[in-house]
Amino acid sequence: MPSISATVTTPDGACPVTLHTPNGTGPWSAVVMYPDAGGVRPTFQEMAARLAGFGHAVLLPDVYYRDGDWEPFDMQTVFGDPEQRKRLMTMVGSITPDMIASDATAFFDFLASRPEVKGDAFGVCGYCMGGRTSVIVAGRVPDRVAAAGSFHGGGLVTDDASSPHLLADQMKATVYVAGAENDASFTPEQAETLDKALTAAGVTHTVEFYPAAHGFAVPDNPPYDEDAAERHWIALQQLFGSALPN
Repeated sequence: MPSISATVTTPDGACPVTLHTPNGTGPWSAVVMYPDAGGVRPTFQEMAARLAGFGHAVLLPDVYYRDGDWEPFDMQTVFGDPEQRKRLMTMVGSITPDMIASDATAFFDFLASRPEVKGDAFGVCGYCMGGRTSVIVAGRVPDRVAAAGSFHGGGLVTDDASSPHLLADQMKATVYVAGAENDASFTPEQAETLDKALTAAGVTHTVEFYPAAHGFAVPDNPPYDEDAAERHWIALQQLFGSALPN
């Protein structure tokens, strides 16, 4: 699938992005794909291209742009290496909900300015950390999000005042959440809390678990599960096909 590299200006600086599009002339509905804690890397470029093949313009942002020219992580070894794990978790923790919302607004403005893109409401999807990000964006920038997909996302329900589930009454998007089994970062009890919050807010949604481990949808993660990953692609295709402009 065709792609271009660009830079999106945000309140905090310049964020490198790639924009992946289907073959043809467009314009197409647009989606922002948020990576997992490992950040943008070749496997996410491939995933963005595959999503573009479903008929969407897909923006893949470097969510760690505030860290400058950061050293990539090896997802096969990062969690077993104390120094690399600490570096990764420090970068994850540096991104606040306010940053997420301001970045998303800049990404949507960029997409709205592109000739490849149609419509003024967008899709978001994400994995692990990016799954949480997608839910936050749906609640913090609700007028611009028509559909949000979260896959093996953690921290969707916490005791903190900034917990994503507390944003349910702000959301206008169709929301799809797929958790991983036996994942301490998103438990059945938390799923029930999230489901109840979305139901009470009248949000069209699905919250379910896949029989796979955390990280199941991302090919370079050790817990990658091909069956679960294919199920996630089907879910994304249905979500964006029904909720985004045709």
